[in-house]
Amino acid sequence: MHVGFIGLGNVGGKLAGSVIRNGLPLTVLDLDKSAAQPLLDQGALFGDSAKQMAADCDLVITCLPSPAASAAVLESDGGILSGVTPGTVWAEMSTTDESEVLRLGAKVQAAGGYAVDCPVSGGCHRAATGNIAIFAGCDRKTFDLMLPVLTKMGRRVLHTGELGSASKLKVMTNYLATANLLSLCEALTTCKASGLDLATTYEAIRISSGNSFVHETESQVILNGSRNINFTMDLVLKDIGLFQAMAEQHGVPLEINPLMIDIIKDGAARYGQREWSPNIIRRLEDSCGLKVVADGFPADIIDDEPEEPGYEIRPKSA
Repeated sequence: MHVGFIGLGNVGGKLAGSVIRNGLPLTVLDLDKSAAQPLLDQGALFGDSAKQMAADCDLVITCLPSPAASAAVLESDGGILSGVTPGTVWAEMSTTDESEVLRLGAKVQAAGGYAVDCPVSGGCHRAATGNIAIFAGCDRKTFDLMLPVLTKMGRRVLHTGELGSASKLKVMTNYLATANLLSLCEALTTCKASGLDLATTYEAIRISSGNSFVHETESQVILNGSRNINFTMDLVLKDIGLFQAMAEQHGVPLEINPLMIDIIKDGAARYGQREWSPNIIRRLEDSCGLKVVADGFPADIIDDEPEEPGYEIRPKSA
């Protein structure tokens, strides 16, 4: 299967790297051609346009920073929709909202193509090694068509149901990750203020019921001081905003998420929309006159697990 990949940012570039590393023909496209250079050096082609990629590739993946960006890549002159032919698969790997996936997916399907939303979860470090998790929302026929490619980019692949279901689950997981991050900021700052050793605090959380994936990754770059998790405050706001909209659409009166939105908005106003999201801890550091750092922690998180062949995860009910 010839794969086209549009959007080579922090996540997209790494996912595209897994495609070519695992031997699939790849054409890429990004507004910044320099972002494509490492892939071109490995044998990828640079696309003339999204339209041409849709016409030439069996599968076209978009991995972009916002729903508006995805809509533009599909619907603009020279966009994906103008090049879709019967059998073309469009896969949306951005974190986006269900209604946009359904709207754009319907247009792809009307042109004879297939549509799937397949966002990823697990961090940039796992995207780089092909060990990331992938959700896939589509009919079973499309999922079976996509699975050989998805298992080249990720380790655990979950068929979530119909088109749009994966996007809903993705914003839910990002809501939970944000809740984890903010509670860890409070925990680490409080322990620092109380005189506890932060390296010991980290281990106490790690081996206890308080542990989480977010702790094992983001707490480390917080304590290092780099705060670099390759994810920015504006992207957090987008994701928890999408989760808020989903809850409101279905009449769920959330209490925690609106507070988190206010906290992240305040952090973005103080430190910048493009500030790394773990630096939200600075709100507490500044208030308390503390610096929550410790020796021995890495500036960047690297996946030290060997790449493994991907496989489908089946829910217990199946």
